[in-house]
Amino acid sequence: MRKIHGHLVGIDQGDVVLFSDFEHDGDMWTGEGPRKISVPVTFSESYDSPPSVTVSISMFDMSNEAFSRADVQAEKVTKSGFAITFRTWGDTKIARVRVAWQSIGALSSEDAWDI
Repeated sequence: MRKIHGHLVGIDQGDVVLFSDFEHDGDMWTGEGPRKISVPVTFSESYDSPPSVTVSISMFDMSNEAFSRADVQAEKVTKSGFAITFRTWGDTKIARVRVAWQSIGALSSEDAWDI
């Protein structure tokens, strides 16, 4: 469990379209085997330390001709941002994906003293 000391806690959130590969016959739509895409996200304000980040698929458009396989994670979390990484594999055909995210962490306060 992460404990946040002090009284200033920041919560940031957003929604990111990771790709729309059906529009241009991209790899997620036409490819096979392991595929991955990472999209950087910048927080609206930097945290004191890397925050907790949660990601979830908010829109998933895929072919019904194969099994649906998806893995989405928040990676490389820093004070100022992170990367949303989406993976699929096998014969899965994914047209487009949108991911919602939320970060929670400690923020600096003008009243905080660094002794």
